[in-house]
Amino acid sequence: MEPVTHFMTGACLGRAGFNRTTAYATLAMTLAAEAPDLDIFWSAAGPIAGFEHHRGWTHTLIGTPVVATVVVLAIYGLHRWRRSRSMHSESELPVRWGMLWLCAWIAALSHILLDYTNNYGVRPFFPFNPRWYAGGTVFIFEPVLFVALLLALVMPSLLSLTDNEIGARSSGFRGQRWAIFALLVMVGLWGWRAYEQNSARQMLLDDEAAQDGGPAQVMRVAFSPYPVNPFLWQAVVETPDAFRIATINTRNASIISDPQTDIFHKPAETPTTLAAKNSRLGHIYLDWSQFPLAEEAGPGVTENGEAATVVSFRDLRFDYDTPLLHSRFRNALTADAYVNSSDRVVQMQMGDRIQH
Repeated sequence: MEPVTHFMTGACLGRAGFNRTTAYATLAMTLAAEAPDLDIFWSAAGPIAGFEHHRGWTHTLIGTPVVATVVVLAIYGLHRWRRSRSMHSESELPVRWGMLWLCAWIAALSHILLDYTNNYGVRPFFPFNPRWYAGGTVFIFEPVLFVALLLALVMPSLLSLTDNEIGARSSGFRGQRWAIFALLVMVGLWGWRAYEQNSARQMLLDDEAAQDGGPAQVMRVAFSPYPVNPFLWQAVVETPDAFRIATINTRNASIISDPQTDIFHKPAETPTTLAAKNSRLGHIYLDWSQFPLAEEAGPGVTENGEAATVVSFRDLRFDYDTPLLHSRFRNALTADAYVNSSDRVVQMQMGDRIQH
């Protein structure tokens, strides 16, 4: 998920009751819920390095305890600084450091869970199991979930203004019910979308059974969500010779797939495509991609002026447009390898960023 949703999820987890167990619980959970995305700093080493390490060890079950420890150490530094300036209050909850670490760990685990729900995926069991897992039920930015979490954090403050006006007694722990409500909305949304995704799967398999060759030709299927609308899905079907893309609406039981633009025949291997697949970019991309399409895109010229053949990599799970993101045919997850006449990769890039 995008960062703000992670932050707000951590804040709601803290307010749901963990903030009653130790001081700094909400702060720790807010920070730890987004801290696994610190792996974004790998992008400073180039787009391929960033892609290789994105959702890496910080998004694993063995990495989250380290993430939690880093967050707690940062809060310990803040705590010492506040005490040195007598900024703490005697009425504050005591700091239970073990409990604070547990809160941070739970929030870090929530990050993995939320990332699992979209179609990019996570590898929670790495390095013991390198497989990517992707639920594909929630778009990377889900407005319904975003609004529910935002309301849960904002409404208690707005209501406190009303309480102050009428002289109502304030509570030291505001927003618990709102936070629990937002988290229940999140779980309910997951369940609803999972149900609709399963309905889309059954519709697609029934449609494939009616096609020439029957369902025996289907090797794998995957579904990508649209934002807001839980009835709308993008599907990818792999057969021995081709990929098929379809847009499925479970509400009106429709499947839209244009044979002219939504069928991608698997290209024959050439020395050029093999060189691209055996490059660093090729190994990283094919390790992550579930429905990769690697094909010669035509002649190109490297930034150094060398003529080369461009081999384009894309994952068909992301080959669709939404109201929030236009990514059909070309997006940030598209990669290019420039292969010269000696079948050597001389330039690699992700999107429009070149790896130096």
